[in-house]
Amino acid sequence: MANHNSDFDSYDGLGLAELVRKKKVHPKELVEFSIKKIEKLNPELNAVIHTTFDQANKLASSNKIPKGIFAGVPLLLKDLLHEVKGEPITNGSKAYRKFRAAQDSDFVSKLRGSGFIFLGTTNVPEFALMGITEPQAYGPTRNPWDTERTPGGSSGGSASAVASGMVPIATASDGGGSIRIPAAYCGLFGLKPTRGRVPVYPKGRVWQGASCDLVVTKTVRDTAAVLDVASGTDRSEAFYLGPPNVSYLTDMKKSPGKLRIAYSFTSPIGTGVNPDHVSGVMETVKLLKSLGHKLVPETPNIDGKKLAQSYVTMYFGEVASEIDHLKKTLGRKARMGDLESTTWILGVLGKSVPAGEFVNAMRTWDEAAYSMEEFHKSYDLYLTPTTAEPPAKIGELAPKLWEEIAMQIIGRLGLGKLLLASGMVDQLVEKNLSRTPFTQLANLTGQPSMSVPLAKTQLGLPIGMQFTAPRGREDLLLRLAAQLEKAKPWGKFKV
Repeated sequence: MANHNSDFDSYDGLGLAELVRKKKVHPKELVEFSIKKIEKLNPELNAVIHTTFDQANKLASSNKIPKGIFAGVPLLLKDLLHEVKGEPITNGSKAYRKFRAAQDSDFVSKLRGSGFIFLGTTNVPEFALMGITEPQAYGPTRNPWDTERTPGGSSGGSASAVASGMVPIATASDGGGSIRIPAAYCGLFGLKPTRGRVPVYPKGRVWQGASCDLVVTKTVRDTAAVLDVASGTDRSEAFYLGPPNVSYLTDMKKSPGKLRIAYSFTSPIGTGVNPDHVSGVMETVKLLKSLGHKLVPETPNIDGKKLAQSYVTMYFGEVASEIDHLKKTLGRKARMGDLESTTWILGVLGKSVPAGEFVNAMRTWDEAAYSMEEFHKSYDLYLTPTTAEPPAKIGELAPKLWEEIAMQIIGRLGLGKLLLASGMVDQLVEKNLSRTPFTQLANLTGQPSMSVPLAKTQLGLPIGMQFTAPRGREDLLLRLAAQLEKAKPWGKFKV
């Protein structure tokens, strides 16, 4: 066989699979290449926190690799939701360090069946709660574009691994931007599918349906192929969408037609947007016009601040529930010392939110979904920057000493209602969402949304452009993404 080790980095996942299929490369060569890259780069980037190299080498050397579209291609899995039977999955928390998965999740099972070879799991913030990846349990993951900066979160480990070339594809999930934000920060393509498109069993209703699973990739076609593999009916049937009517990999080759696209660079919560990101939108508008699309400056009729409040209300409740659920793993009730202070405080807040307020938050989601349905009667897609700011420096968003002390006091005294009444929650919303205010909308309305690496800052860091489509229209997003990838390539890959 020819030795392609010197340029495996120039292939995407489907390109590598084609080499295997044509017997130009053995899967063991690909596995060994990725293992060497991980061993070389991970000490600095800290993208991978658990490895399964022995199992991967054993499978790669056997004749037991499923004959799927990705047969022989190495893959890393996010340390959240994507469970592999018998392997640890810790949700970025020391509280789960002894936990072992009882079964493959449906998503993982589909990926295994497509021929991927799993190499390990990638770093996440504790419980996937932050747009940065700096868990106390494992330390910060760094961005390959600038190792002093975050790759984003919560799929930061996956994005760092793909952007650095450890693997061509890594799994990700998105409950408020956790696929799109890391993709934007790391110069990758990231698609959040429609709610219900990809099964989440055995978890069922993840973040009340806000969270969806897929991948971060170097190319549009890799994402399309994984979506073909992963789409299907969820056994939990919490959200039933039904099977897609097309092969996304085949359909993306079609022209998107002449689209009517609304665009905005105004933060929905009234916070600032970096001038480089504004310029990125305007450059993208110019590019889209050159491709024949109609661009109109317009925003949906949605109260962004009210929607953000409804998002954090869910966020609080989910953390409180997760902490209660820890009893099954720990064999006792969770204590403050089991978790990071911020996580514990969010749980305290969750226990203080009245049930009626939680239901009102869900109604706000539905109201926003109805508004977007009306909006899309006039516009095929909605364009914004994926993020409002470039990636933060490592440690920049960590709690200050006084904040840590305050959280310790509040957490131990259980002063959640007092904290809610103090107005500090509004400050928390602004602090946590001001850098990434654009991504949550699609999670709460259930729409598909993608980040495409079409711009850069003056410092040369990637800027993602976000496109959101009506529910069920991943096909439209992927057609446009393929057109943009051809018009303004962000990488050169052999196929």
